[in-house]
This record gives sequence, C-alpha cells and structure tokens, in this order.
Amino acid sequence: MKQFFMYGSFLFLFSTLVFSAKAQDGGDYKRGIGLRAGGGYYDVIAASFKTFITTPGAIELNLGFRPNTYYSSVNQFHLSFSAAYQHHFPIGAVEGLKWFVGGGLTAYNTFSSNKDYSGFGLGLFPTGGVDYKFGNIPLNVSADFRPTIAIVRPDYYGSGFYNYSRFYAGNVGASVRYTF
Repeated sequence: MKQFFMYGSFLFLFSTLVFSAKAQDGGDYKRGIGLRAGGGYYDVIAASFKTFITTPGAIELNLGFRPNTYYSSVNQFHLSFSAAYQHHFPIGAVEGLKWFVGGGLTAYNTFSSNKDYSGFGLGLFPTGGVDYKFGNIPLNVSADFRPTIAIVRPDYYGSGFYNYSRFYAGNVGASVRYTF
C-alpha cells in the first residue's frame, strides 16, 4: 500500500512537470506541488500542495503516510491530511526568500494488524518556517516547524497507552515543490 502512495505521488508530480511548462519569474509563485519529508508522528513523507490566496497568504495541504512497527506483532500504518494557513514576510534584500507564520489542523488514522492499536487522531499546530523560490527555475524549497497539540487521540487497547501524547514538539519538515 505504501508503494502505491509513493508511485502515485511521483506519477502525479511527473505529470505536473511535463504538462505545466510555464514557470514563474522572479522570487514569487502562485502555487506549487511536490513532496514534504518530515519528522512528524503522523507522516514521514507527504504530497504537498501550496497555493497563495493573497500576496502574503498561502494555504498548504499535505496528504502523508508513515509506516510503523511498535512491537514485533503490531504493524501500523498512519495516513494523514494536514491543512495550514501561512502568512509570508520578505527577508531582507534576497528576492524569493521569505519567512512565514501560521497555523493548521491535522487529521490522521492509524491502521494496524491489531485492532486494539488502531484509531483516529486530530491535532492543531502553529507553524513557522522559511520559504525560498528560485528565480530562474520553477522550484521552491521550504523548511517548517509544526509543534502539534492533540485534541483527539486514540486510546490504544483501552489501557491509557498513547502513542501520540498531548503535545508533540518533534514535527519538523522540508518541502520541495515544482511551481506554476
């Protein structure tokens, strides 16, 4: 299943690159699509789509997954969807380099070989980071920090064991996107 998501993501990205030949000039772009690699509990790799709704304001959407094995008998797979609003500010005289702040929501579901370790989770996160659009190629890179606060989390096995604590500070990520 995870190979299906990886191949599907790469096929979608390749199709977008082939059929969208017009790149943005300078350091600004309207939208971008690519991949986000992160250290989050609910995703390690995600398809990333970012679109600007105003000159400084953007919406970023991520569809991600994370395979996991906690015990030798329990195989888990996390599937997640995240949405965030980001407000961008220029950094000095470097064209295309901006920092951003914002916030968002993530929803994930854990699928497991043992039904006692499956469940739905929901979290809120503030976000901040840097975003750079290359001037002469249609490429954008960004790095972000998303400390996540759990609103809903699975109570695995009814024992009070939580894989996802109320606060998860380790959610950092880097994205690479084709801009159009």
